Amino acid sequence: VQLQASGGGLVQAGGSLRLSCVASGLSFDEYAIGWFRQAPGNEREFVAALNWSGGNRHYVDSVKGRFTISRDNTKNTVYLQMSSLKPEDTAVYYCAADLTIPPTNWARGGMAYWGKGTQVTVSS
Repeated sequence: VQLQASGGGLVQAGGSLRLSCVASGLSFDEYAIGWFRQAPGNEREFVAALNWSGGNRHYVDSVKGRFTISRDNTKNTVYLQMSSLKPEDTAVYYCAADLTIPPTNWARGGMAYWGKGTQVTVSS
């Protein structure tokens, strides 16, 4: 199983970025997919996740109304549209996949598969 995250970069506060996570080696349309992030000196933090159909989405409170997670099962890809970015959003963002844990429980961790991260830096 491979999860390849991309789309990170440097953006000014208030700007937008869209992250992508392309999955291979798994039955993509059976898995919940989501995003975590980790800033220097901080623990890894859950950001957002959605179930196999996209009908069940869950976000950490700090990104609600600013980030939107979506998926395209025809492309084995999950997106994280990030808007109104803040310096505190600066982190390495990781995508993850799990077959059994529902999005509402993703903050507990324990995902089956992880990808390598993509750096997001928001300047003030």
